[in-house]
Amino acid sequence: MDTEASMRPLTTPRSRALATEAVHAGRDDLAALGLHAPPIDLSTTYPSYDSRGEAERIDTFATTGARLDGPPVYARLDNPTTARFETALARLEGTASAVSFASGMAALTAVLLARASMGLRHVVAVRPLYGCSDHLLGAGLLGTEVTWTDPAGIAGAIRPDTGLVMVETPANPTLAEVDIRAIAHSCGSVPLLVDNTFATPVLQRPVEHGARIVLHSATKYLGGHGDVMGGVVACDEEFAARLRQVRFATGGVLHPMAGYLLLRGLSTLPVRVRAASASAAELSRRLTADPRIARVHYPKVGGAMVSFEVYGDPHRVISAVRLITPAVSLGSVDSLIQHPASISHRIVDEGDRQAAGVGDRLLRMSVGLEDVEDLWADLCQALSDPSARTAAGTVPESLPAGR
Repeated sequence: MDTEASMRPLTTPRSRALATEAVHAGRDDLAALGLHAPPIDLSTTYPSYDSRGEAERIDTFATTGARLDGPPVYARLDNPTTARFETALARLEGTASAVSFASGMAALTAVLLARASMGLRHVVAVRPLYGCSDHLLGAGLLGTEVTWTDPAGIAGAIRPDTGLVMVETPANPTLAEVDIRAIAHSCGSVPLLVDNTFATPVLQRPVEHGARIVLHSATKYLGGHGDVMGGVVACDEEFAARLRQVRFATGGVLHPMAGYLLLRGLSTLPVRVRAASASAAELSRRLTADPRIARVHYPKVGGAMVSFEVYGDPHRVISAVRLITPAVSLGSVDSLIQHPASISHRIVDEGDRQAAGVGDRLLRMSVGLEDVEDLWADLCQALSDPSARTAAGTVPESLPAGR
């Protein structure tokens, strides 16, 4: 098999619709190879009888970070199966390149290390972010320094050593949105990183609005079935080359089987996201009209995530669901619900968590592909459980009426 051909980014003669790209990107060469399904290359190493030639290729990678011409050398450096996923994701996000990692957090770590290697250790960030992203930035585990600000304060927070501005929109878990184009303008020459995990390229492509780096926890919608973990960064080739060097040095590589599953997941991404989003929008409408709900969060861009604040005990709601799975994570074909203050954002300081809108009565639901009437019935019975609600018409003192 021509592994070199399968590793190189492929181009198309004309632009194609997103749904078409989702099915065909990363697979353009299969017919010429006599294949219909993408192959899985599980090799950890590859034979070579030209050690001098290999030395030259490794020197080239160490200097440029570009993908090697010719067959692979070692799986930590590159892999044809994961390269197909990277090619496809870059095509969907509209970037020149993409680099995959073992998880979303490994991907963010690589971005921070790549910028720090250039002496740019300062990050400007807008809350809320995913709890572990918040912790990684705030704890200084990688030697970075973060300035937290609102969108209006980004320009004033940038310093000579600022290497990155980071936002998540819609944000986890409040689904708050920011104007990507306006923030990109405020960044000036500093790269804007947008965590696009919740929206996916189906609903928004941040680079079209001025972002230079797009981050995904591929574990979520890109995989889509709750059975694969990965992360990916979509960006220009110059930054991708540096990310490959960081990945090689740190070892946060995506396993080929995960790359295969993620590529397969992309083929149904538009269908899954649009179907789940339709159900989420309907659930949002019903929750908004429900007197047991204090407030509903649903983004203007749409999507399959709904967050809502209850008047009663959110922990009782979690324990009362039967069809919906009470579990962390999101983006699967089945619906999940969790209490962010207890799980996904527990690691964030309570004061920062509350200030970012992640209150103790907030629940976050990832809507799957079940029938919306079945999901609503399950939510209704959970909210109606005597232990999960206050007396009819009574609002707890901690939440003002009408909030």
